[in-house]
Order: sequence, then C-alpha cells, then structure tokens
Amino acid sequence: MSDVWIYDIETYPNIFSIGLLNDRTGQKFTFEYSWRRNDIPQLIDFLSALKLHGDYMCGFNNIGFDYPVLHYIIENQDRVTPFSIYQFAMKIINTPWDRRFDNIIWDRDQYVKQLDLYKIHHFDNVSRATSLKTLEFNMRSQSVEDLPYEPGTVLNFEQMDKLIWYMWVDITETVKFFKHSEHQIAFRRELTEKYDRNFMNHNDTKIGKDYFIMQLEKTMVGFDKKRQTKRESINLADVIFPYVQFERPEFQRIQSWLQSQVITETKGALTDVNCTINGFQFDFGTGGIHGSVEPGIIESSEDYVIEDWDVASYYPNLAIKNGLYPEHLGLEFCQIYEDVYLLRKQYAKKTTENAMLKLALNGVYGDSNSKYSCFYDPQYTMSITINGQLLLCMLAEQLMKCQQLEMIQINTDGLTVRYPRSTKDWVHSVANWWMEVTRLELENVEYNRMFIRDVNNYIGEYTDGKLKRKGAYCYESKLDNPFTQDLDWNQNHSSLVVQKAAEAALIRGEDIRTFIAQHADIYDFMLRTKVPRSSKLVAVDYEGNDRQLQNNTRYYISALGDDLVKIMPPTKSQLAKDPEAPHRRMHINKGWKVSVCNDMNNYVDSEVEFDWYVKEAEALVNPLVNGRR
Repeated sequence: MSDVWIYDIETYPNIFSIGLLNDRTGQKFTFEYSWRRNDIPQLIDFLSALKLHGDYMCGFNNIGFDYPVLHYIIENQDRVTPFSIYQFAMKIINTPWDRRFDNIIWDRDQYVKQLDLYKIHHFDNVSRATSLKTLEFNMRSQSVEDLPYEPGTVLNFEQMDKLIWYMWVDITETVKFFKHSEHQIAFRRELTEKYDRNFMNHNDTKIGKDYFIMQLEKTMVGFDKKRQTKRESINLADVIFPYVQFERPEFQRIQSWLQSQVITETKGALTDVNCTINGFQFDFGTGGIHGSVEPGIIESSEDYVIEDWDVASYYPNLAIKNGLYPEHLGLEFCQIYEDVYLLRKQYAKKTTENAMLKLALNGVYGDSNSKYSCFYDPQYTMSITINGQLLLCMLAEQLMKCQQLEMIQINTDGLTVRYPRSTKDWVHSVANWWMEVTRLELENVEYNRMFIRDVNNYIGEYTDGKLKRKGAYCYESKLDNPFTQDLDWNQNHSSLVVQKAAEAALIRGEDIRTFIAQHADIYDFMLRTKVPRSSKLVAVDYEGNDRQLQNNTRYYISALGDDLVKIMPPTKSQLAKDPEAPHRRMHINKGWKVSVCNDMNNYVDSEVEFDWYVKEAEALVNPLVNGRR
C-alpha cells in the first residue's frame, strides 16, 4: 500500500522551505531554498521517488495553495529563486474568490498524488471555512502558534530557523488532524479502489452526488452532466400535490396563499409565512418548516407520553413516491433514486456502503438548487420543500383533533407531541392513516423529558436515558466520538464546561457552581477568538496599555487578567465621512477580564473567574426551569 507524507510549505522573499513526514515510518525531511542553501535538486529527486512509489502527499489546503506552489517549482526547477516562488505564492493568495480554480492543478496533472484534509472535511465551503489554528484549539493542542513573521518579511538566518521550527509545528498539528481523519480517508480509499474513480479529496456530499451521477451514466442513455433545467419563474400552484387537503382555516389560508405565488428566486421565497393553532406557531420557510413551544421542561408521566415522529429519508422518498425529478433527467431519475434507497437498506449502519448511499440520497436535493450542478431544477427543489411542509401539517392537523394533545416541535422532517397515554392507539392510527395517504414511512421514539429553549436548541432524554443534544446544549466533539452529531470540527468548541454544567443541572439536578468549581478538565474553560489580518487583537492592562496578541488566541475568563479588545479599520462609510476616522475598538467578553493561554503551561487554576461560566450556564438553564410543565 502506498505511503502518505504529511507536509507543509513556508515561503518568504528570501526563503522557501518544505517539511515532509511519513505517517507510517515517522521519517522526516526538510528542504530549504534560501540565501544560505539550495535543496531544490534534492527536493526534485525526493518527489520523483514519491511519484515512483505511488505515494500520497497530504496537507491542509495543499490543493489550493501548497501543491500549486510546489508544481510551479517542479516545472521551473532550473530558474526559480526564493523570490520568484514567493511572488507566485502571493499571486495565489491574492486571486479573487470567483477565480480560485485558476490555480488548481487537477488530479491528472499532479506530479505526486495529493490528499487534502481541507477538502475532505469541506472546509472549502464558505459556511464551513476553518483554519488549522481553529483545529489546534478544537484538538486541544498544548500550544496554539501563529505565523511568527508578517508575510513579505525578509528574514535573517535566525528568523529562518524559527520559521522552519514553526513549519514543523504546523506539520505536527496536521498529523494530529490526519489521525482524526483516518476513518474518512479509509472510506475514500475503499470507494476509490472499488469504483476505479478518484474519491480521495471528495467531501461527503460530493461523494454522494458523484455516486448518483455514476448510476445515471450507467442507466440513462445520452446522460449529459452539463444539462440543466433553468426556469424564469415557478408557479407554486403547479408543485403542490393534489392530495394535500386541510380542514382548519389556518392551514387552508397558508395553502391558498402558496398557490397564488409565482416566484423567480427560490432563496427567500417564503418569508414571514406562518399560522398559529392552539397557541403553537407554524413557521414556513424555503428550507423547511419549524415551530416550537416556549422555553421550558416537558415531562412524560404515568398519564402522558412524549413521542417524536420522523419521516424516513423524507426528501428522497418524497421524490420517489410522487414521481418528482429534475425535468431534464426524466422519470428514470426516480427509479435510480429508489434503487439507491433500497440498496442502502441492505447494508448495516456504519458500513462504507451504507454511508456512501446515504450521502447519495441526501446530496441530490441540495444540489437541485445549485446553478453549478447537473441536478439543477429549482422547481424540483420547491416541489420537495413546499410539499414536505404541507404534508407534515396534514399530520399535525389530524393529531391536534385530540384536545389534550400538545404540539411540542415541528422541524423539516418530523414533529414531536405530548398526549394522554390513553389515546396512544388513536394517535398511532392517525400516523398509519398519514403513511397510507403519503406512502411515506414514519419512525417514532419516545422521550422521558425534553429541555427546550427553541426548535434548534434543546436536550431530549430518551426512555433508555440516552440524550439527544441540539445547538447551544451540544458539547460532545469528534475527539470524544468520531461519529457524534454534536460538534463538528468547524464549530466553536469554546467554554464547553458551560454546556456540561447546564446538562448536569437539568438532567441530574446538580448545582451549577459546584459542578464548575469541581470540574477538572481545564480545556473546557478555554475560549478562542480570531481576527483577520486587517485587524489586530490586543490585551489591555489596568493602566490602559495595549499588548498585541496573536490573531488566533486562546484564553479563559480570569479574575486577574486584562481586557480583550479587537481593533479594526474604520468602515467605508466612516471613511467617506472622515478620511482620518480612527480604528474601531470592540471589547470581547466585555466587562470581564481574560488571561491568554496559547500555551497551556500558562494556565493558572486559581485565577479562573467562575462567575462568568456560572452566569452562562444559568442562561441555558433558568429560562427552561421557569417554564417547567
């Protein structure tokens, strides 16, 4: 099996360096091109050996930056200089976002195969963009180190040595993240070998879409990935299923309003569309329906049961059962969709096949609204999302005929209700009726208790004692459980002691202050902040003096610390009014002192200001306790 070499590069006007570490053997190599040495010939020989052995080079955003720079060196090895390498790197960095693919060296042209953790985890998506420094915080690294010198600095020999030391810090952190990504990499390697198609740098969604495209290519004569269905407008009356019917005037008004709409854009097509029944508000949106009771604690009892109903593979099955498809793909699309759905059911959960087929099922809907996708047909998108919401409302309407039934939540693909146990057979008969009408499958679970702030932030305690956490109550990370649904790598893992204390108080009745004061994991007290290169971060001492910090800083709330302040350039509107407008200063955790802890050796347990953490935990707990019912 081919080896994997984790690597990183650094480039300044008078030095280029690259470090590589073999994941299997631990071998390390450093190559430098600077005023003091030229290792380019040895680097080229080394890369030739990797190519010969079929090895991979693995980095973080290496396909977007490191490898194009390396490829430039390979192609110009006889005439490059440290400065020309630096200039080429700056050209990549300064490329506008909409031209970012101009610098990519595609698989077929790569001298050595590349594996990019940045792409695998979909950090190249704007909404998921994540830096290696953020990962260092989330991986609970001993130290969080920023680049030691401003880009463009001409370095002396001592600074060059420190730069190479820093490069190896980044490589070490990349190795750690590589280890945390081994399951995802093995999954992609297995798919690549099985289907003779390169999945190695695909994010999860792209894996699913590519698999679906493979099935279209095999099944559909004349399939063309460039074909799409573009529409000038969509009449929503044309997309609503004929069997959607309501008895309550509130839902009837929503349906009538929708049927009167002709939209030209799917984004924001449904804004401020809602109705209220029995005090429960149903909010309709382009992405799905949602609604929740007021903050509180809801409990089951001998007399009442809390039951949650989800529709199995809701959006895929809406298409399959109702013959919905992007117009340019035809009815065969539904048959392939159903084949994929049935095939997935043959494989156990957590198998490679099951995971890939789940991605194939879920990725298609989202891509149907992407102007860059072969699935693009916005009417298909709206057919799924509009009918998905209305069908759930049909279920809710019939369930609410039970006068003692309480709607707790409704959200995208399911709903949660509390009702008398004596009516359980009737409630289940309503569910069976809905499944017969829609030909969709409902899956149900019961809760002992639900601790709800809103539809996206709550804790649900199942009857077996296991917990479901959402939003502000999540704290389990990929470090704890690679398969967790709580916190992904791109999310903020700050001050997790707050969520843990809130859960301890809600679930087990523990005292918040006592829990926090006795909590032993010091990383759970850490917070992080970052500022762009155009800004700077400073610690302000009691005399008002600024001390500049790293742009990526880890810290904790402390009794004997400094104020944390972000200093930003004036806005365009401020400059228009006053060309000499001062920089803006914004306090972070205003009113509280902080201690910087980029090196965990600087942590002082006795300095932690418990009051802040207690206050934050109480904000998660008290509104719910006050709404107990």
